[in-house]
Amino acid sequence: MTGLRATVQISTEQMPLGPAGVLVRTALQHPDALILLVSACTACPPDLNALMEAHQKARAAMTVVLNPKSNAPSPATEAADLYLMEPTVLEQIPRTGYCDIKETLIPALLRAGKTVKACRLTQPAGNFRNRAGYLQAIADFLETQPPPAGRWIDPAAAIDPAARLHGPVLVMAGAAVAAGAVITGPCILEADTQVGPCSLLTGSVLWPAARIGADCQVRDCIMEHGAELADGTIREAQMIKSKPDNWMSRITADVNKKVNRIFPRPPHRPAGEPGVCGAGAPAGKAIKPIWLGLALLAFAWSYWPTLTDLWKIWMQSDEYSCGLLVPFMALYIAWSRREQLARGPLRPSLWGLAAFLAAQGLRCFGLFFMYGSAERLSLVASIAALVWFLFGGSVFRKAIPIFVFLGLMLPLPKSLEAAITLPLQSMATASAGFCLEMLGYDIRIEGNIIHLGQTTVAVAEACNGLRMVTSFFVISGLVILLVNRAWWEKAILLLSVLPIALLCNTIRLALTAIAFTILTGETWEQLFHDFGGYAMMPLALALVIFELWILRKIFVVPVEETRQEILIPSGKQARP
Repeated sequence: MTGLRATVQISTEQMPLGPAGVLVRTALQHPDALILLVSACTACPPDLNALMEAHQKARAAMTVVLNPKSNAPSPATEAADLYLMEPTVLEQIPRTGYCDIKETLIPALLRAGKTVKACRLTQPAGNFRNRAGYLQAIADFLETQPPPAGRWIDPAAAIDPAARLHGPVLVMAGAAVAAGAVITGPCILEADTQVGPCSLLTGSVLWPAARIGADCQVRDCIMEHGAELADGTIREAQMIKSKPDNWMSRITADVNKKVNRIFPRPPHRPAGEPGVCGAGAPAGKAIKPIWLGLALLAFAWSYWPTLTDLWKIWMQSDEYSCGLLVPFMALYIAWSRREQLARGPLRPSLWGLAAFLAAQGLRCFGLFFMYGSAERLSLVASIAALVWFLFGGSVFRKAIPIFVFLGLMLPLPKSLEAAITLPLQSMATASAGFCLEMLGYDIRIEGNIIHLGQTTVAVAEACNGLRMVTSFFVISGLVILLVNRAWWEKAILLLSVLPIALLCNTIRLALTAIAFTILTGETWEQLFHDFGGYAMMPLALALVIFELWILRKIFVVPVEETRQEILIPSGKQARP
């Protein structure tokens, strides 16, 4: 852009004004100058001298700049959000109200007899609307164009010989990459950025003064100016913002320093030596299996009375018999997610010790005031706290859904169970009676007794549906944690657990009442009663599978474009 003199002014588009409305507010300060409107979301701006020559040659009041034609199905990729305008265009923009360029200004120019021309670029301008679009534009620029100034790494950058850089990686002056770090392009490290030892950086852009600690994993991220990541941090597909310096951040940093002093990291070794830390390798002291086994034995001994109490409840109560399977299901879920759980630093955390002390406080409260439910709840809370303490916050956060699922093995508190038993029993009686009436039967309901012709069916307390609800929550929780669906689909499935369980219980009661009018003998009645209860679980599971199928058919997620052709002429530098 040699010989080009311009006054640059940055304006924020406001919805009450629109882009043209904002333009007239700023351009009136220079009423005789040629106007060049460029979107801030442009990663690879074209040669402005060539654009101005094309505009003057066309003798147009406005030149609309377009990206090259491509096979992309979205027409939004064609507009370059770049316009050249003569000062006379401002006469067609109202001084008040909303005014858009495409929908309002261009039609007004055509009605006024003005000329509007289109100029198509030979290389896309790299327009983006979000983080993913920005990274894609930067990636295409790095992969298709020669490096600025003819080199990828600035001589003033400090790259340790033990660091590894693969693919197009642009490293600017003042950037530093420590030993053992692995950077896989396309990446940009701007001025004064730092990548710590044994960290992995993939497909990301680090703005000036951004810093990554040791043993970190950063994928498809943008780090703001001055943003910092602590040692062992994992970030993926995020906009990492710089944190303000407040009292909370200072306290957190102080606690992290104390934890690092108590559990020091092993020294970083050069690449190739035994025990070198690779990207994604566990950080901190490894927990020996013998100590882990001793901790489990001590925990089991401490909670042995609570465990035996739970065993008795599972064996004696039909409502909570499914709780016996929950620990094994939780272990299976953890095993199926083992790679995800292990993808991060495994190092002790003092926050977990504080949480364990809080769980023991809850246990003491239950012991002192004789609340068995509080003791049992402290069991799950202690397991979660021990995982946090032994393996760190990264594993704990990923395992939170498993801990919540583990809570399904606990029976409801007696007060809560007593509060919902009678309403559930009355609801079951009323719903079964309604179902029988819909089938054409003449019934009469007295309390929790259904009179069906000459047959009398009593809806006992055990038939209130609580057993169906607890069992179905366990099955649905297992399905939700194992299926690979979007979070909102899982939320819909979770909200439908209670209605489906009550519906299945209603069907069971209605079919049992009809069977009692046909079958005679207590043996046959008891057999059908028990078989009907077992048969409802496959029905409930089938309804869950049907619901997942319906959700997949109703909601179709559009397939994103995997790649856009975003190129610029040779020798032009992107502005990240």
